[in-house]
Amino acid sequence: MQTIPEINAKISRHEARVWTVEQLKARVREVGVTKAAGEVDVITSGTFEPMESSGAIINLGPTDPPIKIRQCWLEGVLAYSGFGAVDLYLGATQVPEEPEPGRDWGGGHVIEALIAGRPVRLRALGQGTDCYPRTVLETTISRDTINQFYLYNPRNAYQNFLVGVNGGEKTLYTYLGPLQPNLGNAVYSNPGALSPLLNDPDLESVGIGTRIFLGGGVGYVAWEGTQHFPLQKRLPNHTPLGPAATLALVGDARQMSSKWVRGCYFRQYGPSLMLGVGIPFPVTQEAVVAHCAVEDEDLVAPVVDFSIPRRVRPTFGMVNYAQLKSGSLTIDGKKVRVAPLASLYFSRQVAEELKAWIEQGKFLLTEPVAPLPRDRNFIAQEPWSPTYTTS
Repeated sequence: MQTIPEINAKISRHEARVWTVEQLKARVREVGVTKAAGEVDVITSGTFEPMESSGAIINLGPTDPPIKIRQCWLEGVLAYSGFGAVDLYLGATQVPEEPEPGRDWGGGHVIEALIAGRPVRLRALGQGTDCYPRTVLETTISRDTINQFYLYNPRNAYQNFLVGVNGGEKTLYTYLGPLQPNLGNAVYSNPGALSPLLNDPDLESVGIGTRIFLGGGVGYVAWEGTQHFPLQKRLPNHTPLGPAATLALVGDARQMSSKWVRGCYFRQYGPSLMLGVGIPFPVTQEAVVAHCAVEDEDLVAPVVDFSIPRRVRPTFGMVNYAQLKSGSLTIDGKKVRVAPLASLYFSRQVAEELKAWIEQGKFLLTEPVAPLPRDRNFIAQEPWSPTYTTS
């Protein structure tokens, strides 16, 4: 149909026809895939959900006298310092070493504070060498007083996930939030038909080097994400039956906004990061539109019982996203209320904002420099002497 350079030329002339995935799906319902494919150049998708495998690379710059940092805390949250002398990696789920009563926070909240331009307290201990004699550093930093500040997220934008329930007798506090006993509630995290990778099930449009919306700024797909599992079982429409492909993402945090990068906290589980990710799909062939036309009724996720503390938990079968978004499920004859972790409202807003960038000529598309692998299996670890407790 057309190439990415041809689409970029249209974007530069402010002539590109850009739709969100929801607009595309509505148009396909009216006129079909073939006609819709001739009417659109770019389709934008988005999600805003917890993505705990995220973090920030920070370079402080040298001190006088210099320090080789070996332990460092930002607002009391430990940052990894086992590489360059003043390089740090702050993980979104890192907890403070000395929690304060009534204040639930962690690495994600510190990242949000830096992105928002707020000052952050830093305390560091150095190794003490001939070329790095300083052993203690206490100061305040902000995004404007450090050299580099960018997000490097090892696992984002899951291609589908699961639905959590609790068939046991006590409340469970999980990465999906509290799960009430006796099937008291169900929680899902993926926004379904809005979700970027569910609209590109075969990873034909997204690859290494793809330019994306990340946290309100421009980011890129850096690599496959951790636990990337494209060999997950799939429906005839090629969408996976559970957690599948993932992306490693990178982007300049100084461009980002705390509207789209927010620290969050799961009660009795820990901190995480709510993150907005948007991916554009250039309409270079009709198949792109066919994949993006997928509806919530056509996407399913497993309903997993978290009361069984094992790697492979029993399920109550599959459910489609239209049922999830209705607000209730029926499990073993019981009506169960359902809520999303992803913000469907902000997921739509990510797609809308990315659409506006493209229409304004501010955002050009990129050709992937390499495809994402489609042959990765999922490897689990077995301890030598496994012990399991349920207390």
